[in-house]
Amino acid sequence: MEAREILEQVKAGSLSVEEAEKYFRKQPFEEMGYAKLDTHREIRSGFPEVVYCSGKPDAYLCSIYQRLFEENGEVFGTRADKRQYELIKGVLPQVAYDEVSRILKIEREGKKRQGKIAVCTAGTADIPVAEEAAQTAEYFGANVERIYDVGVSGLHRLLSQIDVIQEANCVVAVAGMEGALASVLGGLVSRPVIAVPTSVGYGASMHGLSALLTMINSCANGIAVVNIDNGYGAGYIATQINRLGCREVKEEA
Repeated sequence: MEAREILEQVKAGSLSVEEAEKYFRKQPFEEMGYAKLDTHREIRSGFPEVVYCSGKPDAYLCSIYQRLFEENGEVFGTRADKRQYELIKGVLPQVAYDEVSRILKIEREGKKRQGKIAVCTAGTADIPVAEEAAQTAEYFGANVERIYDVGVSGLHRLLSQIDVIQEANCVVAVAGMEGALASVLGGLVSRPVIAVPTSVGYGASMHGLSALLTMINSCANGIAVVNIDNGYGAGYIATQINRLGCREVKEEA
């Protein structure tokens, strides 16, 4: 729960001063022995702690999901597999799993979303990473426009969607092979572009290294690059930029 939400509940009379005081007196993390849950992360950064599921022992994963859900009323995890989904479903039946993005989450109903982020892919093989970015941004409260399979081998496909892309507060460009999509988008939009290299491609792509180097060496301005296949990181940064864009509009109004 965010500090502002607590204060609003006190103001509305649905939460007592004493209950609010107990919350603020809590440690900024919860010691679990094998993990220290950062329960105050949303107060500091505006984003709650997210679970990286891959490689976690079953008992740890279950406990972490249960505690974060109890604390926040929702929980978001990345890089989960179907077996982990079945495991968490056994203790939290409302959990949802997306096999494409490998996201495992419980999300509050009726969540309001604002602004717009455009998530673009060069090809359909890049969609799993793009979906990780898109669903991360949606979970954190952004509207997302998905524009898939618009790579440079058929540039007319991208140009047919350029009006939608140019309206976004931020653009995420997800591409493997040579990774040229980010450079093209950087020359077409006035907002920041977050480039995400993927490990899609033949031998000389070196599991995404070629796309990474292309994106880092782009001559187009306004491009920032995250790590190979890091859709979550791109979605997070895009949400930060989107929030700034929305704040700017509110201040002008």
